[in-house]
Amino acid sequence: MNILVINCGSSSLKYQLLNMKDDTVIASGVIERIGEELGIITQRSNPAKWPDTKSTEKLFIRNHEAAMRLMVEKLVGEEWGVIESLKDIDAIGHRVVQGGETFSTPELVDENVIEEIRANIPLAPLHAPNLTGIEIAMELFPHTPQVTVFDTEFHQTIPKKAFMYPIPLNLYKELKIRKYGFHGTSHKYVTKRAATHLGKPMGKTNLITIHLGNGCSMAAVKNGQCADTTMGLTPLAGLMMGTRCGDVDPAILAFIAKHKKMGIEDIDTMLNKKSGLYGICGTNDMRDIHAARENGDANAQLAFEMFAYRVKLFIGAYLAVLGTIDAVVFTAGIGENDAHVRALACKGLEPLGITIDQEKNTLREPGTRTISADDSPISILIVPTNEELEIAKETMALVNG
Repeated sequence: MNILVINCGSSSLKYQLLNMKDDTVIASGVIERIGEELGIITQRSNPAKWPDTKSTEKLFIRNHEAAMRLMVEKLVGEEWGVIESLKDIDAIGHRVVQGGETFSTPELVDENVIEEIRANIPLAPLHAPNLTGIEIAMELFPHTPQVTVFDTEFHQTIPKKAFMYPIPLNLYKELKIRKYGFHGTSHKYVTKRAATHLGKPMGKTNLITIHLGNGCSMAAVKNGQCADTTMGLTPLAGLMMGTRCGDVDPAILAFIAKHKKMGIEDIDTMLNKKSGLYGICGTNDMRDIHAARENGDANAQLAFEMFAYRVKLFIGAYLAVLGTIDAVVFTAGIGENDAHVRALACKGLEPLGITIDQEKNTLREPGTRTISADDSPISILIVPTNEELEIAKETMALVNG
């Protein structure tokens, strides 16, 4: 069974075609700078076999409809094609960022689902392209079953005492202002993988999962279900991130507005796109930050320490929420590849039963692995995430009944 996974962002489109017989990637592509003067499409065919081989083309891409048609052209075309026709695609899985309180499971796409997604757009207006991608895919693939998988789905088990904000109750009733959480597909995938690695049923596994990339979030997982997460109504909350601030005193907004004469939209842009690591040291790439630290850059060192401190802070908080845990799990770009961040985030947690093995931590190996000391009561794991594979599996399960 071949499944196409589509993720439409505000100015980009990512896609991956998978063969579910052996979970291999047939092709993986990204279309960037949609609507700008010069867009870029990059596609890798069979990346497991030829990881360094890619095809790239630069051209004007007017909108998401043009991007979707370009994706189809590249998948079946003579130059880059990996399949003979669109009939070779058995199902399509769509990543949808915000499911609100409406969706707690993946859904087969129909008009009712489309309208419910549309109703949730005010909760995540920047992710309206998710819906655009679905509607265009319905036109391009009218006879192919399509499934929506929601980034908020895994967090729907968070109890009300944890997802409610202590603001006037009518704001929740009227506007549905509450914690939703994001990166749920990643947290769900690594929870499954970690439970398997630990040799425990998912329903009896307690974890703290740590997704660290340009966007960062953590989840407290109790008996395989999410009990709390760091992101909130939007992906701005929680941890310090590449360009997002994470948790700050909310009165800062009014203070900045008064003293810097900034409007709320400008402040929102600043907190989302000019803060976090970038705001402290001028770059959101942790590799550049480490290079600057080695050259004595004090701001880069501060950004690194602040980043790891926030992770440690939530490890302690979530250990208190869960009571007992089986493992702390690092995933995503920084979580999987940055030994310095993992080491500093875990430093000093030995009294809580979390002891990292420095040699294991610095050893680069593929796949899921344990990096905690042999005598650590709580395991520390690295679990590579694969959101596209998780979406494909959810899609296949629903299509197959």
